[in-house]
Amino acid sequence: MKKYKKIVHIVPLDQRRFKVLYIFSLFLIVSLFGRLVKLQVFNASDLQREARLIQSSKTTSLKKRRSIVDRNNRLIAYDKSLYKLWAHPKYFNFPGDSINRVRSIEEVVKILSPVLDIKDEILLEKFKNKISGIKLLDKIPEEKAEEIKNLQISGLDLFKYSQRYYPQREIYSNLIGFVNDDNEGSAGLELHLENQIKFFKKSNFIKRGGDGTPLPDNSSPGDFISDYKSLDLTLDTKLQKASFNALSKQVSEWEAKKGVAIVMDVNNGEILSLVTVPSYDPNKFWKYDSELFKGWYSQDLFEPGSTFKPINLALALEEKVIQKDGLVEDIGKINVGGWTLSNWNKKGNGYIDYPKVLQVSSNVGMVKIMQNLDPTIYWDWLKSLGINQNIETDLYESTAGQLKRKDLFVNQPIESAVASFGKGFAISPLKLVQLHAALANGGFEVTPHVTTTFKERVNKNSKKQFFSHEVSKTVLEWMETVVDKGSGSGVKIEGYRIAGKTGTSQKAFNGTYTTKKVCSFVATLPVNDPKYVVLVVVDEPSKPYAYGSTVAVPVAKEIIESLIVIEKIPPKSKDQGMIVKKP
Repeated sequence: MKKYKKIVHIVPLDQRRFKVLYIFSLFLIVSLFGRLVKLQVFNASDLQREARLIQSSKTTSLKKRRSIVDRNNRLIAYDKSLYKLWAHPKYFNFPGDSINRVRSIEEVVKILSPVLDIKDEILLEKFKNKISGIKLLDKIPEEKAEEIKNLQISGLDLFKYSQRYYPQREIYSNLIGFVNDDNEGSAGLELHLENQIKFFKKSNFIKRGGDGTPLPDNSSPGDFISDYKSLDLTLDTKLQKASFNALSKQVSEWEAKKGVAIVMDVNNGEILSLVTVPSYDPNKFWKYDSELFKGWYSQDLFEPGSTFKPINLALALEEKVIQKDGLVEDIGKINVGGWTLSNWNKKGNGYIDYPKVLQVSSNVGMVKIMQNLDPTIYWDWLKSLGINQNIETDLYESTAGQLKRKDLFVNQPIESAVASFGKGFAISPLKLVQLHAALANGGFEVTPHVTTTFKERVNKNSKKQFFSHEVSKTVLEWMETVVDKGSGSGVKIEGYRIAGKTGTSQKAFNGTYTTKKVCSFVATLPVNDPKYVVLVVVDEPSKPYAYGSTVAVPVAKEIIESLIVIEKIPPKSKDQGMIVKKP
């Protein structure tokens, strides 16, 4: 079949139509070019800023201070997130409103007051004579802030901040301290360990792609991770609370000035409990006298009195100026350098052995024992024990003890005589705990501490040995008789071997001893396997018959009973031998 080609006739373009298309295309090109010039030249900086906001974000950490927790991870101090609510009436606008509509203050208050649980008139008063930047409320909790956000009212701004909170309140305050309104440590560990508790995080920018995916940059792996570390303490909150309650009750009952109770592990220096009374609520620190903020367990000094007698007996044994089975005559008084020294009850005890010296707390017996030791050697021993030195510890501001000059101590017989029963020099309660820990653990110095990081650093140091294992064992068994038969019998607990020593020391003022007293008691347990030392010191009990046995011993017993339960210490019988630990 024959095919035919189709003939197409070309019609010339309409000149008018062509001009319209040409002009439209030219206008479009000019408009696009103008838009490009505007974006690239006139709006360049604004667009660049917007792009950076989309492509990068600044990361900061709200949290300013690390939490403080006890050995069982119970919170002692932490930063609590709170909010401040600000109002800007000229921007008040509800969801769904046109962009130009401004709601009245009354309309906003009507919706806001039920959420804040504040009466309308109280809220309206805050707006009086103010145009913008009105602070409506402070310390708004997270849940309430979320409710306010959900209202979606323009012109209401929530500012997030952190506030330090102490859930245990007064039981830790003298140790932990508090932070001021600027969130800076102002007392206790909060101040002393500020660099460990407060962390400084630099501001970081993270770049993102168009879909929000983070892009590779030069940031280190940990730059954008929040700090979840805490300051871990060796303390036990249950024991701390039991100690605080026992001490508070006794300080109140005896109308005393103050008191301290310490429980420490004799083998590593870990403090399990450290309480002082009176105390304060660190959440409301501004309501209290600043004198309460002081940690007198390590800052104030006192004459230890008879609680130092076991230490002196250990020195006499070390220098071999007495024998374990020796006797000393006690006639009730003794003259030294023109001074007459006597026992606490002015009575003599005849010929007594050294355990009996501790049981009846014989001052005369101790003077005669320590007179066998050359005063020069005696003073050197006291110095080597660190009586006049600061304690290396993580606790706040340890005060060095006071010891008489060597020439005075050596040339004035009365000085060494009174030192034999714990007078004429002064130490802190913490130092006394440290010395009795050495007496209990086989003679080794340990460093009292409350933070685990400090423990790791201290354990790297070599231990200093004060007493031999044999001397430690002997003196501890002598102290056990004080609980079995002497002034410490009030702390006796069936099935447990406890060593102890009471102390009642007169306080000196301007070089003269007054009627004011410091009553104390130190205990070590269990004697067969020494693990804990407990010290109770009560300052200036004002009622009659105040002694270490009547004031301090009852507190120690309550603490030890709690310690036995919390640490699950099994009972032991006397026929079980004493375990002597070696380094």
